[in-house]
Amino acid sequence: MGSRKRLPHKRFLSILLIGSSALAAGPSLDGAYEALRAKDYPTAIQGFQQVLASSPANLTIRKDLAYTYLKVGENAQALEQFHEAMRLDPNDTPVALEYGFLCYESSGPGPCPTEARRVFDRVRKVTAHAADAATAEQAFRNVDAPLAAGIARWKRAIELGANDFSAHFELASLAERRDEPALAAEHYEKAWRVLPDRRSVLVDLGRVWKAFNRPEDATAALLAASRGGESRAAEMARELLPDRYPYVSEFRHGLTLDPANQELRRELGFLLLRMGREQAAEQEFRVLADTAPDDLLSATQLAFLLYGRGELAAARPLFDRVLAGNDAELANRVRAVLHQPQVLQTRPTPQQAAISAREMAERSIKAGYLKDAVNYLKTAAESDPADAELLLRLAWTYNNLHEDVQAIQWFDLARKSGDATVAAEAQKAWHNLRASTARVRTTAWMFPVFSTRWHDVFGYGQIKTEFRTGWGFRPYISARIVGDTRQTEKASAGGPYLSESSLIGGLGVATTPWHGLMAWGEAGRAWNYLSHEKLHDYRGGLSISEGAGHTLRGESPGWFVSSSTDAVFMSRFNNDVLVYNQERFGYTAGRPEFRTQIGVVAGVTFDQQRQYWANYGEAGVGLRVSGNFLPAPMYFSFDAMRGVYLVNDSNPRRPNYYDFRAGIWYAFTR
Repeated sequence: MGSRKRLPHKRFLSILLIGSSALAAGPSLDGAYEALRAKDYPTAIQGFQQVLASSPANLTIRKDLAYTYLKVGENAQALEQFHEAMRLDPNDTPVALEYGFLCYESSGPGPCPTEARRVFDRVRKVTAHAADAATAEQAFRNVDAPLAAGIARWKRAIELGANDFSAHFELASLAERRDEPALAAEHYEKAWRVLPDRRSVLVDLGRVWKAFNRPEDATAALLAASRGGESRAAEMARELLPDRYPYVSEFRHGLTLDPANQELRRELGFLLLRMGREQAAEQEFRVLADTAPDDLLSATQLAFLLYGRGELAAARPLFDRVLAGNDAELANRVRAVLHQPQVLQTRPTPQQAAISAREMAERSIKAGYLKDAVNYLKTAAESDPADAELLLRLAWTYNNLHEDVQAIQWFDLARKSGDATVAAEAQKAWHNLRASTARVRTTAWMFPVFSTRWHDVFGYGQIKTEFRTGWGFRPYISARIVGDTRQTEKASAGGPYLSESSLIGGLGVATTPWHGLMAWGEAGRAWNYLSHEKLHDYRGGLSISEGAGHTLRGESPGWFVSSSTDAVFMSRFNNDVLVYNQERFGYTAGRPEFRTQIGVVAGVTFDQQRQYWANYGEAGVGLRVSGNFLPAPMYFSFDAMRGVYLVNDSNPRRPNYYDFRAGIWYAFTR
């Protein structure tokens, strides 16, 4: 997104200036600002919401609520509040910029991020504040330039003969985002003509025509998308259609655009029948009878119309088509009209019922209706409980719904099946889920590492048994070991051993990870195996880690990025606080049998007491190696680093250093 300057008044001025708005709003607002100063953000949010419920036009409080949402990471709610604040005061440039940036960063539905370009464009043209104008200008260019370049690239590709779906659709998407509706509509329509089964493109076309002030064309496209084809596209189209039943003229307009839409034509036929326009309805059913021979319902209706007029010879071929078809109910209706004996319908076998339910489940999954898919899959599984693939499919669907308790039960059934492939996949998934959902979970990890910086081998490890409460935190019992081979290296004169050389037992509690963030605290006793000294040990901290891309043990190679930051308090070391950060970016290469991960490594470490050994920055390259020849959680790690000490008081070493580290990581969970 480029440079994003934030002036102090954009985010914090309204929080710091309580002033007249606090006095005018009464005691509940005073409490909200008091909670805000105390960093009790949930209470502050509740207070602001209470005030806005009775005074929704209070712009200052709405902005303060938005900024408070940002503090707790609720960007979607902040976006909503900034949008309303911008509506209340379109000339509030800082609010417009906040809304624009959040819009651009948003990946959810709605007008974002397309709306961001419009906001930046407006602000850069109307604001009198030079800094805001410059920020908006740069942001607009950052958004607009890639769109313009992409449009030019796809236009050139089409000129050179790329007349496929992707070329037209990508060009249309970029044009819509750049507010070029005529170009977007032209190529959405061309893309749909190439792949008419992709009815979601009709939704895009209808949306653009609607914005382009072509309401009749928009309704035709949305009506065609809402009848037949993709379930998800039909649902999106219905949300954009008027809240009334379509007119006959709109049906006809839709059929002009999409003449092969059987459902749309059939519905028009029945609408005309209800209106008493039998001749017009008959024309529609005749088209269906000629172009869609499998449409037995339309064939039946046309036959009834002909039979009612005494044209039995014309109706007979249609009746025969229905009687020979696979719709037993329609066939019996024809027999009743022709005064023929009814045919009793046999109940489907369990296998037939399972196949039907499975087909419906697959349709629901493709359309995104996972809850419906679960019901169909359960029905199919009850009819055919020996189908291992069905059990596995149901387990994965529950897992995608984040209903892991149910998922683990179905994975357990699938892993016991006779199908080796299904059982292996289910076993792996069951093991991973069981670790996260078990009431009691034991994890262990160890990391021996050699460092040329210290000319020593250090060993770190922990075994921890934790208890899941379901309340957002987990008590645990822990045993740690921290040691080294030389047993003589001191951090500084009179300071603690760098490795601690201790066994540490303790009781602790940790929060359930939330967006990669976890807090923990622990109390216990440490036994130094060199001096045999026993000391109380209190430690705790915050840990946040994020990552994206292709992991070392992932299914496929590709780029990756990871970030981790830990802040740790340790009572034994004069109540020191140590903060450690590491960033990695690189590429995961190779097949699963032998996988490597190479990239750039950078980090910074510092502590509250400013000891030289704990204050440094470093950067270099790293290599990790794993594969099927190792247990799944194990890998070898090699880092070549160049570092600089940030504090050199009492430093017996050079201010800069090289460090080569080689280690082995291993962890498991039970």
